[in-house]
Amino acid sequence: MKLGFACKFLDADLKQRFPFKSTTRTRFLSLTREEQIALIAGLARINLTNLAGLMETLATQPETLRMMRIGSDLLPLYTVPEATPLYQEFLPDLAPLFAHCGALARQHNIRLSFHPGQYSVLASDNPDVVQRAIEDLEYHVLCAVMMGYGKTFRDFKINIHMNGKRGFEGFSEAFGRLSPAARNMLTVENDEISCSLDDVLQARALCPIVIDIHHHWVKENAFILPDDPRIARIEESWRGVRPVLHYSISQEGLIPEQGFPDQEALGLAKTKLRAHSDYYFNPTLNGWALSFTGFDIMCEVRMKNLASQQLYDYALATQVIDPSPAAP
Repeated sequence: MKLGFACKFLDADLKQRFPFKSTTRTRFLSLTREEQIALIAGLARINLTNLAGLMETLATQPETLRMMRIGSDLLPLYTVPEATPLYQEFLPDLAPLFAHCGALARQHNIRLSFHPGQYSVLASDNPDVVQRAIEDLEYHVLCAVMMGYGKTFRDFKINIHMNGKRGFEGFSEAFGRLSPAARNMLTVENDEISCSLDDVLQARALCPIVIDIHHHWVKENAFILPDDPRIARIEESWRGVRPVLHYSISQEGLIPEQGFPDQEALGLAKTKLRAHSDYYFNPTLNGWALSFTGFDIMCEVRMKNLASQQLYDYALATQVIDPSPAAP
């Protein structure tokens, strides 16, 4: 089992050690062409250099903790129409940095992923939204391919939600428009408002299913268990690759610190319960998440790697996982 974190690596003082840099479209458009190139090329180099430094740090961690989601702003403003053609002029110069990051990840068995934002909606009923979602996905695919991925089924995970008014039908149609590399990397996840786990399972013949167990609880007020028949269907959708689940819990003060919360007893709106906590403060829920022993877990709480370390320590204390030594 691996336990991952999303995008930001925090030190003990809650500061980012390897921050990604970005800029605004307004600033970018205010510059001359030469200044625009200098800006985005410089930011991309900083981000790739920091990503490599983060990989080197993860290489010193226990094997279980070598899993991370890369932030989508690795190449700032890449999908902005005025920026995309400029990237083509210097992207080959970034290839060694991309290759170095990918080599570090593979050498040290670091599992990587992307999670495009909430506006990447393949199932939208708006054709322009679908087109932009496809372009955004293909940008993430480009980054993964430049790191040396896309060679085997799900050697890299790019995860989105299946929300959108057209549901599975729209998702399926848009999926067919993706590049082979994108179809080889894409996974799809349930959400807490519009798209249930049963909805998402319709896509299992197209791509692997990522279950977000917190989303499922918020939507259904039910704690799914590893022996639920749907879990077997999720595992099958990964076709031999170790599946991934997402784990978060509601914010501190909203749910009890022990036991399984019940939404009816809490009397809170789902919009409140969906927000993520800072840390994993409820050991009952931690044990529940860790009971999915066939899955890797992406930790989706606000304290990022500090929270995944907390869950790792709990797993060691309860003997859910065996200790794994850090690399020399």
